[in-house]
Amino acid sequence: MSETVTDVIAPIEQEGTKAVVLAWYVEVGGSVNEGDPLVELETDKVSVEVPAPTSGVLAEILVAADGEAIPGEVLGRLSAGKADAAVSAERAAPAPVAEPEVAPRRAQPADRQTERRLSPAVRRLVREHCIAVEDIAGSGKSGRLTKADVEAHIASGGASARPADNALSDRSIPHDRMRLRIAEHMSHSVATAPHVTAVFEADFSAIIAHRKRHKEAFAGKGVKLTYTAYLIAACVEAMKKVPSVNSRWHDDRLDLFGDVNIGVGTALGEKGLIVPVVHKAQALDLFGIAQRLDTLVAKARDNKLAAEDVRGGTFSISNHGTSGSLLASPIIINQPQSAILGVGKLEKRVVVRTIGGQDAMLIHPMAYVSLTIDHRVLDGAQTNAWLTRFVETIEGWSVD
Repeated sequence: MSETVTDVIAPIEQEGTKAVVLAWYVEVGGSVNEGDPLVELETDKVSVEVPAPTSGVLAEILVAADGEAIPGEVLGRLSAGKADAAVSAERAAPAPVAEPEVAPRRAQPADRQTERRLSPAVRRLVREHCIAVEDIAGSGKSGRLTKADVEAHIASGGASARPADNALSDRSIPHDRMRLRIAEHMSHSVATAPHVTAVFEADFSAIIAHRKRHKEAFAGKGVKLTYTAYLIAACVEAMKKVPSVNSRWHDDRLDLFGDVNIGVGTALGEKGLIVPVVHKAQALDLFGIAQRLDTLVAKARDNKLAAEDVRGGTFSISNHGTSGSLLASPIIINQPQSAILGVGKLEKRVVVRTIGGQDAMLIHPMAYVSLTIDHRVLDGAQTNAWLTRFVETIEGWSVD
């Protein structure tokens, strides 16, 4: 009777990005239970643990660490049964521990077998604080190092001295996988799509008044009411005016979507940027948008985003004004989407308004808003119509 073999498959939906095998948690010949983490993949957006599809023994690794994982590709194979006693004894014995990687490299299989498997959050802490992982005992399953283990080590004074990030010093910092994937994605977008940017100005007086009146009620329900929630709601209204903005370009067609899935750029410090997606924003009221956004941003900053949290975006927002810029142009489109909104710094400026038939100079909270488009999809008239409706929604928001 032939032995049952089960394929370990790379997730089908990766939003067009490349995935790299970061680590196998089990060596060939080792046993694993169904649902246990088996292999970790990393893209420019998120790290994903692929669980064992069934209980058994890892019979074969087809895509080793550092190898590219194509969606739907067979990464390895599990066979039914239990690990050999010799293999189990070998796995139980303590293994030498290597320093964590600080840059992608092509490692030999022997190196990988002696490396400690580190989650993205642990790798980031180890890199930031120059910690030697062999100095820390892991409290996780099978001695796996956890974030709490590293944080406790840092609190006890175990971190090494290193130059501050803003220190003027000669040094070379290797790129990590996320930065490399972001660079590749941005370069592809600029090379693929003709970017054109239109800029309007928006008066935020109405939504500031609304937020001041309602933010305590939102907070009482455990939800932070941010300006970004209003931006998402205004984007939904603008999509109703110009549906073609909510689309994706392909060489043979343009896909227009009924669901408005809006990605919001979230800074991760030196690590770069990630874009969690508020799905079906058109079906949510302001509270629903704020609640979902609050959850996603917290998960992004804690490095806990799941693959579905960054998948399926049809439009994106770059709220670059939160870091001080008035205008950014062009903001790179998140391919294969057709456009991206940019929102600059909110500041008080002198504006001219007509009051009682006379022009008057007033001070209002203003911000520049831009729409960068893929000119293969959209023209100036559509772009300006979208921005007009967006600004009308922001400026006409009811206080109640």
